[in-house]
Amino acid sequence: MLEKRQGLESPCDMYLEGSDQHRGWFQSSLLTSVATRERAPYRSVLTHGFVVDGRGEKMAKSKGNVVRPEEIIKQYGAELIRLWVASENYQDDMRISQDILKRLSEAYRKIRNTSRFLLGNLYDFDPENDVVPYPELQEIDKWALYRLNQLVKKVLKAYESYEFHAIYHSITNFCIIDMSAIYLDVLKDRLYCSAPAEPLRRTAQTTIYHVLNTLVRLLAPVLTFTSEEAWQCIPGQKEDSVHLCLFPVFEEEYDNKHLAEKWDIILKTRDRVLKHLENARADKEIGNSLEADVKLKVPQKLYDFLQAFLPDLADIYIVSSVKLEVKEKPGDFSLENLAEDVDVAVSRAEGRKCQRCWKYFAGGESSPDQDICERCGKALQYYNV
Repeated sequence: MLEKRQGLESPCDMYLEGSDQHRGWFQSSLLTSVATRERAPYRSVLTHGFVVDGRGEKMAKSKGNVVRPEEIIKQYGAELIRLWVASENYQDDMRISQDILKRLSEAYRKIRNTSRFLLGNLYDFDPENDVVPYPELQEIDKWALYRLNQLVKKVLKAYESYEFHAIYHSITNFCIIDMSAIYLDVLKDRLYCSAPAEPLRRTAQTTIYHVLNTLVRLLAPVLTFTSEEAWQCIPGQKEDSVHLCLFPVFEEEYDNKHLAEKWDIILKTRDRVLKHLENARADKEIGNSLEADVKLKVPQKLYDFLQAFLPDLADIYIVSSVKLEVKEKPGDFSLENLAEDVDVAVSRAEGRKCQRCWKYFAGGESSPDQDICERCGKALQYYNV
């Protein structure tokens, strides 16, 4: 067929079959082609296991363990079947059950909700006029693009080697950890409370625009309809369909390893602070994390390092204020022993609560008859409030 039909060529790119064909179709085709054409009939061979139930047993009507695709589609939608196929290591038998599908539906919801959040904060963003050049982005924005760049590298390599489960795990972890738990959590204040055209907000929008544009293209072969739905809502000039786009490429400009090493330290301290905030919340000392002031006692070297980030630490930790003190204990610090080297004290935030951003601020920063901080006061002037 390949030799006779116009537009096709022989040998074919791939033979794709189950593992039972190693001595079947793969072998018989190979022997026949070598004998008659002195070459293999394919450039590559990909074998896969078989679909079994959640306990690894063969499906049979008599056992009542058959999971029907049409039932999955009716309950979860066809995208979940695609995500399940991508999430499994097809080199082994592939398990499927209601419990597995429920876990996958949560992962799908995380990916979809991440895309929705990114889209929701680009409603007033025009890429042709509002994109901020990379050198002018905030450091945490550059960290997010560094992590995005590493994701592109992993996912493209996984596509090339047909390791689809690596694609699923990499993208899911990126959405849940790098985006939701860290970057977007910190970003909300800049996105929600800054004036629309304020530079800090535009740098945030520039970053999430790049993240969304890249993420949707990486997901397109797996979550075909979800990616297309998001693509149609992305602002700016673009191809008519995400399936007409090329994959994103590794951006050398984003590959800032020195910055990533610095932020490893900052995020380690953030993890330490978040644990203490959670304990304070459990003890009813605070409610929302913005009701807290945080004081860190750290070794001299770490103190010197964190001083450069002090204006941003409250936003990174999502508290109202952060103070730094030097530990009397001499010595260096390491990432491995950071938890032992950092003492965290959480106290109730002092001052007045801003009714717009919920941060606590000292008196005299705004009109005495308004509970609005100076930053929010300036933002409200944009709306003539």
